[in-house]
Amino acid sequence: MKKANPQSAYRVCIFLLSILLPIVIMGWVYYQNGIYWGSKTTMLASDAYPQLLNFYSNFHDVLIGEQSIFYTWGGALGGNFWSLSAYYLNSVFTFIVVFFDKVDMPEALYLITLLKFGAIGGSFYCYSQHNFSVKKWISLAVSLCYALMSFSVAYSPINMWLDALIYLPLVIWGINRIQEKQKPFLLFISYTLLFVSNFYFGFIVGFFSVLYMFLRVYCYPVYKKSILSYFITSLLAGGTSMVVILPSIIDLRTNGETLSPINQLITPDIGGWDLIVKQFVGSYDTAKFESAPFIFVGILPLLLGLFFFFSPQISERKKIGNALLAGLLILSVYIYPLNLFWHGFHFPNMLLFRFSFLLSFMICFWTLQVIEKWRPTNLSIFINFSIGTMTLFLITYFLMNPKRYDYIQAKNVLWTLFFCLIYLVGIYLLQRLENKKKNILILFLLFCVIAEMTVNTKQMVAGIAKDWGFPERTMYSENYKDIEGLVDQADKKMAASGSFQRMINLNPISLNEGFNLGYSGISQFSSIRNRSALSYLAQMGYRSEGTNLTIQAINNTLLMDSFLGVDYIVSQKDPLLFGYEKETQAGNYQLYKNKYALPLGMLTDKGIYDKENVSNQSDLWNYLSGKQEEYIRLTGLDNEVATNTIITRENNYVTYSQEQPGKNMTIEWDVSVPANSQAYISLYTQNNAMMKDVNTEITVQGQSSNYEMSKVGQYYNIGYYEKAALVHVKLTFYGSAIVQFPEPDVLLIDTEKFEKSAKGIQEKGVPLKAEKNRVSGNVKVDTEDVLLTTIAYDSGWRAYIDGEKKKIQSFENGLIGIPISKGQHSIELIYYPKGLFIGAGISGISVCIFISSYFWKKRGKQYE
Repeated sequence: MKKANPQSAYRVCIFLLSILLPIVIMGWVYYQNGIYWGSKTTMLASDAYPQLLNFYSNFHDVLIGEQSIFYTWGGALGGNFWSLSAYYLNSVFTFIVVFFDKVDMPEALYLITLLKFGAIGGSFYCYSQHNFSVKKWISLAVSLCYALMSFSVAYSPINMWLDALIYLPLVIWGINRIQEKQKPFLLFISYTLLFVSNFYFGFIVGFFSVLYMFLRVYCYPVYKKSILSYFITSLLAGGTSMVVILPSIIDLRTNGETLSPINQLITPDIGGWDLIVKQFVGSYDTAKFESAPFIFVGILPLLLGLFFFFSPQISERKKIGNALLAGLLILSVYIYPLNLFWHGFHFPNMLLFRFSFLLSFMICFWTLQVIEKWRPTNLSIFINFSIGTMTLFLITYFLMNPKRYDYIQAKNVLWTLFFCLIYLVGIYLLQRLENKKKNILILFLLFCVIAEMTVNTKQMVAGIAKDWGFPERTMYSENYKDIEGLVDQADKKMAASGSFQRMINLNPISLNEGFNLGYSGISQFSSIRNRSALSYLAQMGYRSEGTNLTIQAINNTLLMDSFLGVDYIVSQKDPLLFGYEKETQAGNYQLYKNKYALPLGMLTDKGIYDKENVSNQSDLWNYLSGKQEEYIRLTGLDNEVATNTIITRENNYVTYSQEQPGKNMTIEWDVSVPANSQAYISLYTQNNAMMKDVNTEITVQGQSSNYEMSKVGQYYNIGYYEKAALVHVKLTFYGSAIVQFPEPDVLLIDTEKFEKSAKGIQEKGVPLKAEKNRVSGNVKVDTEDVLLTTIAYDSGWRAYIDGEKKKIQSFENGLIGIPISKGQHSIELIYYPKGLFIGAGISGISVCIFISSYFWKKRGKQYE
């Protein structure tokens, strides 16, 4: 029986520590903030709650076979789930969600996030041990600093970005292997996983790694011979990922995504001291706008890493090459076109400087080289350098603008100087003590690194809490089962009727709730979206400003909700809408059925493509119904009474300003509503920046509803009235001292005319059944017509009539239309992301070429 090898066991233990230490520290810091397994508080800050939580839930349904991996009906009339996954979900860790119920998805995100931090630490440790001749405790310390760098913790709620930090050391290690040993396998696998996990960060790391390869060639000219092998391996890895990348690129290009203009030279809101200030321990400003880049990666790596440029053992060639690469990254912070380049020429919406982790990596990279080549003669130079660095920290603190850098307090400076002194003294003593005492000192220094990174992590998480807040579990779970039950009931009725339906929740868990609960929705908040369809919806009253990042289904009219096939409304209160009848209730929520919802498809003629016929809601409704009715008329608001409000009217605009600061503004009106009318107050502003923080509470018929005004439509429902009524309406504004609108008025819909037209369109309806990525149905057509659907237009759809492929036409560049000839027909639409099959072919060929060449080279070496 073989004895256990103590050295082998020691190596395994240190490697496991590199994984466990980041997990334990992050877990402990979360615990300090009331976040743990099953806790009342969740770690779902920032986009984790509205986006990741719901997309993970959708992916859960994909894994159990209830949803399509290619297409989702969850939001914005349906969209490309393959591309959405390529940005949000394609991590090797995401598959863990299959072991969780969707109501327990906060635990899944908690577990996945912690595991990713552990993987970052383990990845860097392996890279360090296989590429540098340094002691294992040094690799452990630097790997911990890398895993818990400020960037990774501050942006941890966006946990799909953490995968790039896992693969970056492996990619760099892979480049080293291909240059030194002509072994391409690690680079091929690392690149492929990187590109597939997140195409956005794949670009950032991919471009940086190309620069790193040339840096190595510059420093070691002998590696020139490996350039061809590197690019072949890289291209094959890129080709292997094309099954994901190609459809995603096509989706972004064809569905209206635009690039940011280069209209300035200097990055806005950047300060001269930013890069130094963000090296203080615990320096967190914001992850929103006007932030400085997060580049802190620990004081020990900072001192040793920057000493790289002063060490006599580092060649001038290396110093020049590394200075040029680091200089490019630093310039990219300040030079706007370079900044924009790293972000794919699309300026980020908050969470700025997403490439800044590359600087943190380089500092760790320099640290390992300095330690590897350390000589006792370096000590005096290092002491002088460290004292100079501490002096620079002090100068920065006293000279920086206290208003701009108000997040830097004395404690940040004291922590920084304290750890600088600890490490400086520790390194000095390591050169003087005997071996036994050295071991104690090493443990002490390792403890200091753990303490420092814990302090910094705690400050980063506190910053997240202040910036975004950690939501309570009850926000997600309290009403989840009730809403899920109502959705299930609606689904059963849809299955029985064989038709398609959409749903709106007036009190949703989040904007992306449809993805989570599996119903077909209109609301969506996502970086990956069909902007063409969303632009059309915005034109028709569903607000979606700017780049259409956010769309909400609420605050539109009867006409558009029925046109889009909103069969059901879920609400905590009576929605006060004509044609909606209560069917059932679960807990705090009620389910209302819309009698006038249109099916997914409806017959019309080619005139529907004439812009003049469908320029607004009324025109569209008239054209589909074949009538010429005036459904909508406008009236005014009477008997205005304002409380704590100064009212100013100028050029058809009205401005409401607080009379007494700190108190809410209230405006009350009377509205004369004729019989058989659905009434809305129209409130809309084009100055979205002014309205960013404005919320309003509207009270009518004893019911109050709250709205975030910059994110919802302009039509605020004040009820349906079968008989003429004088309606009292009260608006309370809060969140801002001033609001401005075009003069508010009241929009009235004649429900009798609406009902007649709706029934007429329903008779022309084509009941289509949607299942995963397929839509099917039968239709009988008396003349040559157009089948207009409310499916979001996407070039990935293919239409078949009686088995024969037909061309799909775009209606208003937002919806799908299909020409139909006279007769009885079967219709089928199938969705596969455009470029999927070409991408799969490229992937297959690339894998075959790589495997063939890999084994051919391996076999050739056996005969050398």
